[in-house]
Amino acid sequence: MKLQAWRIVKMKHAATAFSGEGARLYGGRWNSAGVSLVYTSCTRALAALESLVHLNPPVIFTYAAIPVEFDDALVEKVSALPPGWKDSPPPPSTRALGDLWAAQARTAVLELPSVIIPGESNYLLNPAHPDFKKIVLGKPESFSFDPRLL
Repeated sequence: MKLQAWRIVKMKHAATAFSGEGARLYGGRWNSAGVSLVYTSCTRALAALESLVHLNPPVIFTYAAIPVEFDDALVEKVSALPPGWKDSPPPPSTRALGDLWAAQARTAVLELPSVIIPGESNYLLNPAHPDFKKIVLGKPESFSFDPRLL
């Protein structure tokens, strides 16, 4: 079965949106700085919320929404989450989970629950995994946030 995910980035970063460079430089909930991963979401709406939650202060940029498609055979779903995984800031155990998954190169995609929207999923993509080339990256589409959200 084919799955779809979305990534929203500033338009100026659309060409390098799947390099994992931002996560490598700054880390995130599911990875430490130094580990290249790509964060995506199961819907465009969740990708928008995941982006908005990190805008502090809210600043309006030109964005691109990029669809991603991959086979469910490329996906590992996390079965056990560390205590406090929803906390802000996240505990080191969440980064350790993603770091270990990336280091072991078990799959090209890791499915994790969204902290923002219960019942929805985010997907981590490992650009260093040999099966990353099987992930279909769509064309960037112009995207803008409704100013009332900011």
